[in-house]
Amino acid sequence: MEVEALRNILLCLSFLMTLALTANAQSQSFSREGVEYVLDLPSPSWRAVTRFDVHDHVEFINGTDTRNGYLRLRKNLVASGTNAATLFAEDEKWDLSRLPGYVVCSGGKGAEFSGRLRGTLYSYEFVKDGTNMEGRLYYLQADNRTFYVLHFTVASEKSARLLPEIDFIARSFRLK
Repeated sequence: MEVEALRNILLCLSFLMTLALTANAQSQSFSREGVEYVLDLPSPSWRAVTRFDVHDHVEFINGTDTRNGYLRLRKNLVASGTNAATLFAEDEKWDLSRLPGYVVCSGGKGAEFSGRLRGTLYSYEFVKDGTNMEGRLYYLQADNRTFYVLHFTVASEKSARLLPEIDFIARSFRLK
């Protein structure tokens, strides 16, 4: 009986290792000349899209619909001593509070977040074209004057499935 239990445990471990290797093999790193960061995308469905408005910058979309997951990045140069709570309050005042149906989650209190860079995560909800959406802002601090803001949005109905992928991307963010 012990031999059978050991065999079952080894089979489960083998399966989990295969699953982990398969998941890792599907991820891909994004890096581009002129972009000062690298991040890992968890699957081929996540792709970079270059936008040319004021100046060209890269955004990321999961599939072909932004409701499946959308990421914008920006670099904030701030006064020494500025923290993520201050940056979130500014984003909320100037942008987020104008979204239809905007509701901040967790009473506006951020959660500590760590990946390659440490920071703070804020979540909120809103409505876009009749679809309930969720937003996540990762304020990742590179030094005492630089924050990188990773701003994800996803349809609420898809968020439970995509939040692990979104966290994976945020954790992988690193400077070149």
